[in-house]
Amino acid sequence: MLVLYLLKILDMEISENIPTKTSALPLMEAFYTIQGEGAWQGHAAYFIRLAGCDVGCVWCDVKESWDAKAHPVVSVEAIVQEARQYPCKIAVITGGEPLMYDLTYLTEELKRAGFRTHIETSGVYPLTGQWDWVCFSPKKFKKPHESIYFKADELKAIVYNPSDFSFAESFINSMKKNCKLLLQPEWSRQDKMMPLIVEYVKANPQWQVSLQTHKYMNIP
Repeated sequence: MLVLYLLKILDMEISENIPTKTSALPLMEAFYTIQGEGAWQGHAAYFIRLAGCDVGCVWCDVKESWDAKAHPVVSVEAIVQEARQYPCKIAVITGGEPLMYDLTYLTEELKRAGFRTHIETSGVYPLTGQWDWVCFSPKKFKKPHESIYFKADELKAIVYNPSDFSFAESFINSMKKNCKLLLQPEWSRQDKMMPLIVEYVKANPQWQVSLQTHKYMNIP
């Protein structure tokens, strides 16, 4: 009886750390635009921004996405149906922190509709879903889950202060060999950080510069 009790407790603890597969998700917004940053910068893309985040980046520019309860829960079918109204075939799942939820069903339906599936994540939860491109953007505020490292196609480190260079470097040995390495200035600090990033990339050419070009273009 004691063994069964301990197994039950262990199962409960494991279950608390695994997102539940869902057919409806809290949706903050969805919109058709140009991917403004990272390796796919310049491509037309349909963005699906899920609500809910517990990472707590002090410089986050979408803090209204943090509270999942402040946004409607929308069926996966409705999300995908809306995405199908646009000519592009790249769907970017972002947040918030989208991996708070099991994204298996959402990605299955997007792929069934002919989309490439891309995700932008801090990687703090186990990676779920079927992905054509994984953008891993680690944050100091919460440790990433190990499942993200060998799945990430792109490591995008946000540079808010000079210590972020060493933080970014700490992940390199964990990433797969062909992962793209990108350094991106935090928007409010770009005037101070950009000269440092330029010199860092010149000295460490395995890295590339990423910019939030959508903000220069004044588009979402």
